[in-house]
Amino acid sequence: MLTGAAALFVVAQNPAAEQVPPGTAEKIAEVLPAEAYAKPRKARKLLVFSKTNGFRHASIATGKLLLTELGRKTGAFEAVISDDLEQFEIAHLKTFDAVCFLSTTMNVFLPSPKEMEKLSDADKTAARERETRLKQNLMKFVKAGRGFVGIHAATDTCYEWSEYGKMINGFFDGHPWGSGTQVSVKVEPGQEKHPLVAMFEGRNVDFKEEIYQLKDPYDSKAVHMLLRLDTERSDMNVNGIKRTDGDFGISWARHWEKGRVFYSSLGHNHEIYSHPKVVRHYLAGIQWALGDYTVDVK
Repeated sequence: MLTGAAALFVVAQNPAAEQVPPGTAEKIAEVLPAEAYAKPRKARKLLVFSKTNGFRHASIATGKLLLTELGRKTGAFEAVISDDLEQFEIAHLKTFDAVCFLSTTMNVFLPSPKEMEKLSDADKTAARERETRLKQNLMKFVKAGRGFVGIHAATDTCYEWSEYGKMINGFFDGHPWGSGTQVSVKVEPGQEKHPLVAMFEGRNVDFKEEIYQLKDPYDSKAVHMLLRLDTERSDMNVNGIKRTDGDFGISWARHWEKGRVFYSSLGHNHEIYSHPKVVRHYLAGIQWALGDYTVDVK
């Protein structure tokens, strides 16, 4: 019987075996907000998609639980949990108000490389045609006025799709601060009272969490920055730091034509999904992406 890290690795590689750690459901229940930030203008549906063709985070199961219960408890939205690519066909996609990529990795619109190898030439062609169509569907969906939410490894996704990288504002370029590293996260200066981060009350939060650095097309000036790594209160002697500008954005929001995009790289560790301030941050960002929480975002 596998235990510890070995067991977590097996779970992370096998979605059917994903489990929420004991006691986590109770912790999530304790921190759920009693009500939404804004009354939904209509019944909202959020597609929670967590397909992976690369590393699969064990915490996806915990994220699914949080998003399901967060929507149910507050009445802000119904979370539809599905990794079925059929959801990105127009007939299905149009039934959603926003799409959430929950720690997706690599090109999620194609079969895995091993699966592709087994396909006939005709099936490979069909798979690539479908990939193109579904990507176009998602981009049109957002640009037309719907929402997109990215959590944690959503930036470790679709490197081959430049427009996606521009929309989400960058691609994963390593995590110098690993899951066991104590870090300090600060509110972007000047944004202390912004509704999407007001729950932090202008104060840092300190915890153990994996923190990403991002590469092009990352541009912190192109988005409404909300949270950053506090480089003065976090260990900057860790291995793997590539950026020399100290620019380690963590959460931000932006408009994408008529649509709304909210991203947070927090979410590697199970405990993040029961952190009261992070949970409220997720809710605020999701409600804004859904179109119900009216706040100023550039």
